[in-house]
Amino acid sequence: MNIGELARSAQVNIDTIRYYERRGVLASPARRPSGYRVYSAETVERLRLARALQSLGFTLEEIVGAFHASTTGTATCETERWRLEVVFEWFDAKISDLRRTRRELVQALAECDDGRCRFGGPKLSPSRQPGAV
Repeated sequence: MNIGELARSAQVNIDTIRYYERRGVLASPARRPSGYRVYSAETVERLRLARALQSLGFTLEEIVGAFHASTTGTATCETERWRLEVVFEWFDAKISDLRRTRRELVQALAECDDGRCRFGGPKLSPSRQPGAV
């Protein structure tokens, strides 16, 4: 299949495919004598898996590493579990940051309710407006 057919099958755009090739997520495809790329059906599945792993929070470098381990036959649950644990820790840190931000927003709203709006400080004079010269 050509690059357009691959893009439609995997529901991505052509630029994503080219980018994944440059980053090593997808192997360089075979080419016809005309120079056009030729992809196999397995490429569709690899591309879909890469997108699914990205949606879980994996970076492209982590995906390339996982694909390499899989391709070389060294991947097992025991050897690859750490990849999932890294993403899990990242999500926990992100959740912690979101909770902290939520607490700060709740506090700011409470201050507004008490008439102590954080945005109600001293007014800026025209000469002190942002961007003024």
